[in-house]
Amino acid sequence: MRTVEVNDAVVKALNRSMSADHPEIMINLLRYREHADYGDRTDVTPCSGRQAYRRFSQAALPCVQRVGGRVCWSGPILGRVLCPEDQRWDTLFLVEYLSFTCPPRIYSDPEFQSIMCHRTAAPEDSRLIATRTVIRQGISAMPKAIEIQ
Repeated sequence: MRTVEVNDAVVKALNRSMSADHPEIMINLLRYREHADYGDRTDVTPCSGRQAYRRFSQAALPCVQRVGGRVCWSGPILGRVLCPEDQRWDTLFLVEYLSFTCPPRIYSDPEFQSIMCHRTAAPEDSRLIATRTVIRQGISAMPKAIEIQ
């Protein structure tokens, strides 16, 4: 199932259930379209899905930073080790927020809303998964067991 738009009801439910004083990480998985789909819009120069997402991310970063968020990791997907054959992803990135109260503030920001056309046009498919930070140590300091909650 293609998922490219944020579900407001899910965001509100997560916001109610998550602690406001805990850092959160949003896991972003993207598979880009060969050609961005801007629908009937004629005010946008045609481009690839990857280029459309670049347009979005360059304009979205200041919005993310205004609410205390930061991109803490980004990189290309090199291969599928444990993933269904029909699932292919191009990019994964992690955005850290001071708490889950931050993403809803971004989604309601008029500047952010004005660039969502690029976010929607770019991916063939995407995933946005909220998670909580449990380990904040480097790999050399990893515990003998990973805490599973």
